[in-house]
Amino acid sequence: MGSGRPSSGRATGRSHAWAELLRVSALLSVPGDALAGAAAAGARPDRGTLRAIGASLCLYEAGMALNDWADREEDALERPHRPLPSGRITPRAALAASAALTLTGLGLASRAGRPALATATALATTVWAYDLGLKHTPAGPATMATARALDLLLGAIASTTATPRPGLHAARALPSAALLGAHTYAVTAVSRHETRGGSTRAPLAALAVTLAVAGATSGGSKAPGTDATPEPPPPGGPRPAPRPTLPVPASPLSRRLGPLLALAYARTPATLLLHAALNPSAPLTERAVGGGIRATIPLQAALAARGGAPGTALALLGLIPAARALARKVSPT
Repeated sequence: MGSGRPSSGRATGRSHAWAELLRVSALLSVPGDALAGAAAAGARPDRGTLRAIGASLCLYEAGMALNDWADREEDALERPHRPLPSGRITPRAALAASAALTLTGLGLASRAGRPALATATALATTVWAYDLGLKHTPAGPATMATARALDLLLGAIASTTATPRPGLHAARALPSAALLGAHTYAVTAVSRHETRGGSTRAPLAALAVTLAVAGATSGGSKAPGTDATPEPPPPGGPRPAPRPTLPVPASPLSRRLGPLLALAYARTPATLLLHAALNPSAPLTERAVGGGIRATIPLQAALAARGGAPGTALALLGLIPAARALARKVSPT
């Protein structure tokens, strides 16, 4: 009877190692990209949105595995407890997992249409370029911000493929993508100091960006609607339906939720960033990065409310307790 226990323990150890490698506690911050993109584009979540979420999850995890593969020598000195330097996962297995997840993500995106596949391909290229070369350059934060913005646009494009003039609908998601990208830029800039600390400027700059993004997200929410001036009818023909080209004011619930969610977003990392600025030690900087990652979900919810989808915003809030519970078991950084 006791012969099965060591095998079970090894299996549990391998599962935990892969959970660490893939940073599964940060995984719940991914679906909101596609959902916020769909809301910003004026689309209800559909099968295209679900395929975008699946693709995003795969590409996100591909980036996590590739990140540790690329940083294995650096981690051997600074983070010897990580799965690769500790020997719990081989570099070859991590690289193979990254490639497989990338191909799976692209396959899911292809089922949402060619525009979605093109966007996912750009996203995958950005992720691989970041991990394999740009991460440790001045372009690193901008590259990561681009990846996150593309992820939101992937949701917008996949959710509007079947609508008339899908490009116009997807273009409406550009402001939300820019706000999410700005947040990601700030968090990535701080994360460059999380193993050694020593930077006061990066947390302060990230705090300023957080407050600016919160202010932009809470104000002037609009929801896609219909143009008040439809095209004139052709001679002798029926009057065409109004064109969905101009935004209309969001619902009262969205207008109420937007500022509250923007405040919740800003509060999540603000104190941690201030602590890291006042005492730029590695542990406090790492905590600030974790707070920035956790703030992604309330930001996505605020963007969904801004796009006129309060139901999506409230659903995203439901992911926060689960994300916190996972973070207590596996570090998101």
